[in-house]
Amino acid sequence: MKVLVFNPQLCDGCRICEETCSQTWFKETNAEKSAIRISPLEDQPGRYQATVCNQCGECIDICPTLALTRDRHGIVRVNKKRCTGCLSCVGFCPILAMYIPPDYVVPFKCVACGECVKACPTGALAIEDLPKAPLTETEKRMKVVAL
Repeated sequence: MKVLVFNPQLCDGCRICEETCSQTWFKETNAEKSAIRISPLEDQPGRYQATVCNQCGECIDICPTLALTRDRHGIVRVNKKRCTGCLSCVGFCPILAMYIPPDYVVPFKCVACGECVKACPTGALAIEDLPKAPLTETEKRMKVVAL
């Protein structure tokens, strides 16, 4: 599965990745509309951490409308037509990587598009192809129904 990975050793905190993400998906520069969030480490001046979806899929099981599914690349996607904006996924995400901008109803997350990787001047970001995540309970049930 494709996953955006972050190397904290290379990040200088420029936040170009956040700008690129919000420009790519919302056509505006606004860190609140970025699927990657860079923040300083309080106990390590000059060092940063990134919060970004790791495609674990745990949000899939919590969605009451089955609006969250995994595509053939292992990326968890939000089906905007099915999403009711209940925000269960936002509250449930174990790494807090599902976001909802104030002027939207449908949450968003990183889909490993790679635009931030191209823009990162220090090479702190990369798209890696990792082993597939285990099926969630919802995915197992949907697989049985499809047979």
